[in-house]
Amino acid sequence: MTLTNKEKMISVISNGIAVFSLLQERDELPKNTTMYDFVLKVIPEEIKSELSVELIDEVFRYVTSAHRSSKISESK
Repeated sequence: MTLTNKEKMISVISNGIAVFSLLQERDELPKNTTMYDFVLKVIPEEIKSELSVELIDEVFRYVTSAHRSSKISESK
């Protein structure tokens, strides 16, 4: 099965958010770097047509809610 460009974009955004969060925790990001700036820099040119701020927001909401629900499950 081959991933569509949108599926690739979602994967890259998710990975970008994870790396951004890790670097942020380690205080290794340049000053004033936003998650959007960071994610925009890691998107390959060939799939940029699929990119939108709304998609970044949607992936971010999903990732954060999935992490919250897994932490709640672990604490029970």
